[in-house]
Amino acid sequence: MPSIKTLPLIKDAERLESRLKEIPAVPGVYLMRDESDRILYIGKSKRLRNRVRSYFRESQNLSPRIAMMVQQVREIEFIATDTEAEALALEANLVKQHQPYFNVLLKDDKKYPYLCITWSEEYPRIFITRKRRAGSAKDRYYGPYVDTGALRSTLHLIKRIFPLRQRPQPLFKDRPCLNYDIGRCVGVCQGLTSPEEYRKIIQKVAMIFQGRAQELLDLLAPQMEQAAEDLNFETAARIRDQIKGLQSLSAGQKVSLPDDTVSRDAIALAADTQHACIQLFQIRAGQLVGRLGFMADVPASPTPLLPENVSENSSPSSQESRIGKWEFQCGVEPGAILQRVLEEHYQNVESVEIPSEISVQYELPEGEILADWLSNRKGRKVTILTPQRQTKAELIEMVERNAEYELARMQRLSDRNSQAMQDLAEILDLPEVPRRIEGYDISHIQGSDAVASRVVFIDGLPANQHYRHYKIKNPEIKSGHSDDFASLAEVIGRRFRGVKEEGSSVADLTDGKKEEERSSATSNVRDLTDRRKKEDELSNVGEPEEISSLSSVSHTISDKPDLIMIDGGKGQLSAVVAVLREMNLLEELRVVSLAKQREEIFLPGESLPLPTNSEQPGVQLLRRVRDEAHRFAVSFHRDRRSERMKRSRLDDIPGLGHHRQKLLLAHFRSIDYLRLATPEQLAEVSGIGPRLAAQIYDYFHP
Repeated sequence: MPSIKTLPLIKDAERLESRLKEIPAVPGVYLMRDESDRILYIGKSKRLRNRVRSYFRESQNLSPRIAMMVQQVREIEFIATDTEAEALALEANLVKQHQPYFNVLLKDDKKYPYLCITWSEEYPRIFITRKRRAGSAKDRYYGPYVDTGALRSTLHLIKRIFPLRQRPQPLFKDRPCLNYDIGRCVGVCQGLTSPEEYRKIIQKVAMIFQGRAQELLDLLAPQMEQAAEDLNFETAARIRDQIKGLQSLSAGQKVSLPDDTVSRDAIALAADTQHACIQLFQIRAGQLVGRLGFMADVPASPTPLLPENVSENSSPSSQESRIGKWEFQCGVEPGAILQRVLEEHYQNVESVEIPSEISVQYELPEGEILADWLSNRKGRKVTILTPQRQTKAELIEMVERNAEYELARMQRLSDRNSQAMQDLAEILDLPEVPRRIEGYDISHIQGSDAVASRVVFIDGLPANQHYRHYKIKNPEIKSGHSDDFASLAEVIGRRFRGVKEEGSSVADLTDGKKEEERSSATSNVRDLTDRRKKEDELSNVGEPEEISSLSSVSHTISDKPDLIMIDGGKGQLSAVVAVLREMNLLEELRVVSLAKQREEIFLPGESLPLPTNSEQPGVQLLRRVRDEAHRFAVSFHRDRRSERMKRSRLDDIPGLGHHRQKLLLAHFRSIDYLRLATPEQLAEVSGIGPRLAAQIYDYFHP
């Protein structure tokens, strides 16, 4: 299919200004993406909006490299943090993970420092290092710390307050150094204190780096006040700076938790009277590796139930801004929404992707049952907890804050999308506004690696969880022979195969295997719900009318689309119409096509396009659906093509694994020489028996 050229943000002033207004003026990390959704650049800033806006100012003197990057930016994402130090740590992790083309990658792979306490030694040492060595199991590492200067000054401060070992080696053989005389050391080099007594001192220092620095602050505060009373302002100012340095030491990335060997997900939501936005952060090895977004329509009553800590005299605006913390009178609690999201999400992932720990914003109504089911799928214990303090609670707060930003963006888009859907209903003469729109597109290169995509927009917003990929199975479509009409017909037939009785939802049968896996997963969940009544299903938290849509995971909105959009002209539309007519669904489903270039809308049976303006809100909504379907199809095609290019012909031979392939290629040097070998010559290779040798020979000589 011909590619769709989406204008860069720098050439679309209206869309650029709208996106910049959505970015908050807070510390955080921004990600710039191109037309193919690849990350071009990752940066951090103390004020996100100002930094991102600076790239698009005409007066800004950008380097040629960055100027070229700006010309390719189609979308900007962001992750808000509390401090610039957190943003710095998060930026470093994301750059190492994604390696964007326009980021400068340091060859030395600079890492943030740790503080090490060598508990394995008789007299433990304390020092700063950038490598966590696999030495003694008794040694402890604390960090990483983003502010190296603050870490060094804090360690220096600690060594001044506590009588610690100051030197790795003794300065004199027969007597202690000056540090012992002035009280900064207890004479470790000469054994003037016992290992037990010295370890007690080290334990107090370790408490500081374990997050219990308040004891040290309580010690410094009186000293500062006493110096100020004695009019020794220089000393008071120095101690004040030391206190600030100690406080800044804790400004690490929230996703860099102490137990960084534990994989965890953190989930939180923000909601208003109509919508709930959910954010799920995926943290692996102490670093943020992914972020998922979900949206739900939650109809609440005009007078929600407030928790005890919310004042009845508070203003309605302040209450609505925090409605995510409320219980809805209709029976839907925030915890129930989170549980529904988690259930649907983990049903559709591989067991290895399930983390060992899940941090949630609110208590889940069936948390124990969900934990048991996840533990059963993963094969090891999965813990679900609601953190209330320290670093994990701060992590949940950061996730919630990002959900609030996303909710604010959804609120700004709500009016625009509502107007667009109403306009589209008028253009197509629909009885109701199309809440669920499905878009389809085909992608291939002269018939090779032909694939299709389905994208779903609910209330004008993309519902990523409903996206589907299709591999075209038609044997006639192959390299050198393409047929977009037949491909679309196949995809539509697979999508709507197995329609139930009129009034029921349309079954999604894009992949029978996936459906079987989902059914099996659902049954496994229900097997663990013996404590419930039979009519309660774990996959349905609340009644359908309580949660009207969960556009990232919910099926409470019917899977039957209100409108089907085909990327193409009259030919593509005719192929789809023929399939729907054969399935007796043409009267039930409304289908249109959107042609490129002139943005012409075609209806079934009409030879001429509808008289529309390409700038109408309804047409623009269809364009967004079409562009998203195209992007999704192209990305899948590229993945398949890349996978095929990496595959060897030997992969198609049953019983010939990677190790045996290496042995064969090492013996024969190339596949060409391997093809000329006899079964006897093949059997001479170690690990290749007569039967496998015969299979290899038959593969090359059919």
